Amino acid sequence: MSLTKEQHDSIMYHYEQKQARRRRLLEQRRQEVYSAVPEYARLETEIPSAAVSALRRRLNSGDSSSAADLLDVPYQCPDCRDTGYINGEKCHCFRQEEISILYDQSHLQLLTRTQNFDTLREDFYKGEDLKRFRAARNVSLHFARQFGREYSNLYFFGTVGTGKSFLSVCIAREVLSAGYSVLYFSAASLFDRLAGLVYNYRSREDFQHFVDDLYHCDLLIIDDLGTELTNQFVSAQLFACINERHLNRKPTVISTNLSLEDLQKRYSDRVFSRITSGYICCKLTGKDIRLLKKVRTMNGTHQET
Repeated sequence: MSLTKEQHDSIMYHYEQKQARRRRLLEQRRQEVYSAVPEYARLETEIPSAAVSALRRRLNSGDSSSAADLLDVPYQCPDCRDTGYINGEKCHCFRQEEISILYDQSHLQLLTRTQNFDTLREDFYKGEDLKRFRAARNVSLHFARQFGREYSNLYFFGTVGTGKSFLSVCIAREVLSAGYSVLYFSAASLFDRLAGLVYNYRSREDFQHFVDDLYHCDLLIIDDLGTELTNQFVSAQLFACINERHLNRKPTVISTNLSLEDLQKRYSDRVFSRITSGYICCKLTGKDIRLLKKVRTMNGTHQET
């Protein structure tokens, strides 16, 4: 990631605030312990190693197992202990901070408030459409909950408005909540960004930073593949992205209205081969849920009036 000094300092300031809050909470709890067990303050000063043991014996003898952990104040990120770094390398939580700054994740964050596995509904599907939706939902749940332990890629395809993008956002929320970095782009915005960087000779360094992030972020989601103006440049960049991410064992989720046949015709055989051989393909079919919701809303309004 390429941050300005101001951006880096801003992230580090957030970590300093986390550490300060933890110190304040620890001191507050320590004072509570001093009040509950007066001799602990003396033990902590004279024999620090014995102090905790003595405190735990005293509290446990009073059948207060939860109180025995009073001084175990958890870190927001136990991996880096709220420092942002592990052995000189940026922690995954720091990396997500970078992504939030560099790529403005506010749109994705807004989506995940309402589009998540808890709000996922199946009453818009029937018959074979319902079977396909349930299969895609189960695959998505497994993908999200095993993220970081199992490597796989997902390809959602099918008719318009059947929940492909919704499932992608559900996955993004779960993965973000687990502390991993996520980049989420519509295909049109992704390839416009790449083209702008490639054809601007002053942006070569920015282009390299950008593709590094594309290739190495924990999860990349490309939404609505096929809505971009497809040409040889787009096809080449798409293959480079999915191929590099596969080599790096970094999962990718793609959603599209294109059939597998259309995918092969529109892009190269290499793209088709990589996706059909390296992705779990989930087909969703049915009526446009957005239109169905709109009709329900209108009918509900008419009934109220």
